[in-house]
Amino acid sequence: MGAGRSGAFSTEKEAEKMLRENGKSFYWARRFLGKGAARKATLLYAFCRFLDDIADGDLPGGLELLKRVDVELRRGASMDTQEPIPEVEIFLRLSKEVGIPITAALDLVAGLIFDQGTVEIRDEEALVKYCYQAAGTVGLMMAPILGRTDSKADAFAVDLGIAMQLTNIARDVAEDALLNRRYLPSCWCGPYTPADISEGIQNPDALCREGVANAVSNTIQLAEAYYDSGLAGLTYLPLQNNIAIGIAAFVYRAIGKRLNRKGGAWWLGREIVGPSGKLLASATSLPRLISVFRETPVHNISLHRPLQSAEDINVIW
Repeated sequence: MGAGRSGAFSTEKEAEKMLRENGKSFYWARRFLGKGAARKATLLYAFCRFLDDIADGDLPGGLELLKRVDVELRRGASMDTQEPIPEVEIFLRLSKEVGIPITAALDLVAGLIFDQGTVEIRDEEALVKYCYQAAGTVGLMMAPILGRTDSKADAFAVDLGIAMQLTNIARDVAEDALLNRRYLPSCWCGPYTPADISEGIQNPDALCREGVANAVSNTIQLAEAYYDSGLAGLTYLPLQNNIAIGIAAFVYRAIGKRLNRKGGAWWLGREIVGPSGKLLASATSLPRLISVFRETPVHNISLHRPLQSAEDINVIW
């Protein structure tokens, strides 16, 4: 695996460059982390970005490479008959260093393998399961990096990841449709295929526009419950890391709020939060994050009901 391609890395310096160029919201928040946590979080981000770029076709290998990553994660090492994958080697070292559960990485890879075919999510339960695989897993892997010492934090970390993935889905409807993916549940948006949604990007008379916009609004509303839970769980982190991750969450949450103010108009282009918006979100988040630090939350187990019935999830928390 070469490091000269977008999404690939074989050194910590290249991982830093990848975050700076691609992870705008997290790169902003990372400056509030301590040096050690920032380094480890950067390596985890780069590993997850590497996998995501394989799944999206920005790196070669596709399904076969994802399956090979799955095998190497299970073995805890590269396959004897093939050249090692540097990105997996770096992740395995990081996992041993801080105690990242390999099972969470396996669930992440499973979600990306699911992405390799046509995606048409059926209902809210399937949506939440996918969001766990795509990003709740990242919350689980970040928790030990950020200094959580109580395993009660893990359920809240999953929720924050799910919330941020729901924001991703609401923001990226058009881009995902062009990749033959529709994560919005058909029970919300109607029977529209990714091809129908792709047509609706340019055609103001497309029948799908209203139904998909309503589904976008539903997705943002669902995310709010997971944001509330995830932010409450930040109390289990040291205050500095609590604030850093909380800022990232507030910045991401602002994307959904902006999209909601536009009536879920997904065809207008990708919603972003610029530098002034990041500053505002950061400033408004601080009182909430400091107050949360003094509270001991009780997790709402109903948020994980869709996961408890899934037989192909490796992690139990």
